[in-house]
Amino acid sequence: MAKHPVVVYGASGYTGMLIMDWLIDQNIPFTAVARNAGRAKEMMAQRVVRLESAKYEILEVEHNVDSLAKAFSGAKVVCNTVGPFFNFGLVAVQAALKAGCHYLDTTGEQHFIRQVRDQFGEQFRQAGLLASPSNAYMYTFAEIAAELALETPGVDALETATLARGLRGAGAGVSVGSAATIFESYRQESCYLWEKELVPHEKHASFSVASPDFLQPVFALPWGGTSLPVYFQHDSRVRSCISSVGFYDNNAMRMVHELGQKWDAEYAHLPREQQDAVLAKLVDSTTPIMPPRERTSSHRTVDFAIGRGQLAAVRATVHGITPYISTGAIQAAGAIKLIDGDTAKVGFASGSQAFGHRYLLGFLEQRGLARATISQL
Repeated sequence: MAKHPVVVYGASGYTGMLIMDWLIDQNIPFTAVARNAGRAKEMMAQRVVRLESAKYEILEVEHNVDSLAKAFSGAKVVCNTVGPFFNFGLVAVQAALKAGCHYLDTTGEQHFIRQVRDQFGEQFRQAGLLASPSNAYMYTFAEIAAELALETPGVDALETATLARGLRGAGAGVSVGSAATIFESYRQESCYLWEKELVPHEKHASFSVASPDFLQPVFALPWGGTSLPVYFQHDSRVRSCISSVGFYDNNAMRMVHELGQKWDAEYAHLPREQQDAVLAKLVDSTTPIMPPRERTSSHRTVDFAIGRGQLAAVRATVHGITPYISTGAIQAAGAIKLIDGDTAKVGFASGSQAFGHRYLLGFLEQRGLARATISQL
């Protein structure tokens, strides 16, 4: 049973420890839950900032619904970072519901997000609880930009881009969990929103994103579809939403694209056990160790949304830094609202829908993590 209001599940992982950094910064006590308490204690001592001043506990828990529900019980909010979420996420969602906790996570996996909405959204709503996947740099920054664009009357069509520095070199700037998620996406369907319906992207679709922030176009991918088409599907303001993701290193993104083509040609027909082995080898070769903490001088991001209507046209841009560190801040910002009982929605909802995009943007801006601009087109 948790002694503190916030649970961080995945306490020994890269993102989990960054969430703890921000909870400590905000003086919020937390319970760190991991499958190996010894490893969590060791990793936290090495990497969590100001841990000596924190009020916390560490619990070792098996990854099943009953064990996790028992560990979560007593808390108000669960911050889940254990991925790939398509493989592990629903157990934590069900455990949070059973324990009577609000649920936040850091996923960008569209298929999983749809599962949370369809299988658990109504149950969380009836319990007066929030189920909010994807409270992370991907795709909260892009959603903030989209919401800023939607402030212009008449906008009903969105195109968003998430552009970051993070794949240069062998796994530089990409956590082990993120690498696993990237390659796991080869097995999942990617959809965009068109006339209020989710429509599958063409196999191996790609984009050439031209932005005034860069000298050359950025090679981008649907990246599993992102969370935005799902969150905007039942939004009366939005008819369509197409999202893409690119990295400054075009060669790295083309490598990911080529691996997806190789997957379909050589591995898609294999039994799942053999596919799992291939994916594990890809992750190990890409991110063999936990990456170092991000640096503001090299980890920079640009997220923008083009909003269009019959006559309206607007571009909203969010410039940012250190996406993983920003993810920790976004999770802490959501936890603050939920601890205070201040949420605009319960059930299935995005961070912007539950807490307000202006609140999240303000939290990030005040800490030097993001800056937004809006221009009419």
